[in-house]
Amino acid sequence: MALMRIGIFGGAFDPPHAAHLALIEAALDQLGLHSLRVFPTGQAWHKARNLSSAEHRLAMARLAFGELPRVVVDTREIDRDGPTYTVETLRELRAEYPGAELVLIMGTDQARDFTRWHEWREILGLATISIANRAQSATSSATPIPWQSESGARVEHIVMTPTETNSTDIRQRAAAGLPTSPLVSGPVARYIAQHHLYQPT
Repeated sequence: MALMRIGIFGGAFDPPHAAHLALIEAALDQLGLHSLRVFPTGQAWHKARNLSSAEHRLAMARLAFGELPRVVVDTREIDRDGPTYTVETLRELRAEYPGAELVLIMGTDQARDFTRWHEWREILGLATISIANRAQSATSSATPIPWQSESGARVEHIVMTPTETNSTDIRQRAAAGLPTSPLVSGPVARYIAQHHLYQPT
């Protein structure tokens, strides 16, 4: 029997957008995942700005990703008290699925900052790291990452078409009263408009 592979993809999803969706679809297509769990972050220790409420970000993540096959929007990081650390999520999943291979999915920008993550060396022992290129690193999907030489590091790459879409631009468009679709899905665009998200206070 093939080893179960569980994908892990976390983020603020403030809002979830087309690049997130493209990455998830590429991961499902290329990584042989039995399931992919999406984790909207709770209290993001590394974000300088205040995030939208967990309620709104969770609702948007469900609208964006909830109907995809093999995808589960997991609330545990939102439900957890205190700062959100990926290593804690991986420990919980390891306990729940002791025979599975955990595959942590991230962009190249996150991979380059990975040594700033809380207990990053333990993360390398808990999960395979799957790196997807983004627009600013489109020259190669296999750009060398310094920590790849760490003992026990398991790294693979997702090949995908780069995109310029990012959450900051979408929030700025919403704040200016401009349409956010197709940068976000139709249901997410309607949710943003209905709840007046990202509008100046």
